[in-house]
Amino acid sequence: MRLFDSHCHLHDDEYLNDLNDVVLRAFAAGVLAEMIVGFNLKSSQGAVTLASTRDHFFAAVGVHPHDAKGCSDSVLKTLKALALDPKVHAWGEIGLDFNRMFSPRDIQEKWFLRQLEIVDEKNLPVILHERDSKGRFLEILRDTHSPDRKGVVHCFSGTTREMDQYLDLGYHIGITGIITMEARGRELKEQARRIPADRLLIETDAPYLTPVPFKNKTRRNEPAFVRSVMFKLAEVRGEDPEALSGIIWENTCRLYDVDVTELS
Repeated sequence: MRLFDSHCHLHDDEYLNDLNDVVLRAFAAGVLAEMIVGFNLKSSQGAVTLASTRDHFFAAVGVHPHDAKGCSDSVLKTLKALALDPKVHAWGEIGLDFNRMFSPRDIQEKWFLRQLEIVDEKNLPVILHERDSKGRFLEILRDTHSPDRKGVVHCFSGTTREMDQYLDLGYHIGITGIITMEARGRELKEQARRIPADRLLIETDAPYLTPVPFKNKTRRNEPAFVRSVMFKLAEVRGEDPEALSGIIWENTCRLYDVDVTELS
């Protein structure tokens, strides 16, 4: 079984002291590749630096809606230059988050739109974040839609109607450890059955969203735990985990334009 953690933050300080052990546990669990995702300039630089240390690490650069108030033309110029690095295979994570409102709504929308322009200009897959945007996120995606744009709605937690619209626009859906949780994951389990197999990705969002059964033992998530997400997803869909994991591996490599020879 080959697994690709399509979204994690291994450049987080949580892994400063034992990253090598984390990587070894991931390999032992069949996790052969990780996408390390930036959320502002500093973390994007960290993601690219870390990705350069191992063949199976890849990086995404971008400005998260929480950090939109710190974005600027200068920041985007630097990120565009950073995206020329061969280890950068995606732009993100970007989007709208009207839950905690760490950045004002108008600022979030401004830099989300600007980054979507860069995504289309550079023809990079986009990693999308949405929370409590009351339809505005989808409105922007529809208004700026390009048939050539590809990407993933990471850590999907929206309504079934929203999910169907993302699929109609051609996006993939990222499934996290939420699906392993009895109460919190109830709706996601139902939704996961509806997603076409060729649009599924799995992710940890590590160090966040530790899945069952690990969440009762450790607060910190890590790529090895994506195996738990994979098995629960297969169980929910009534599919063979080996076969489904093969499809999801291919989905992720195709979306992120990863040649398996890079994983030697």
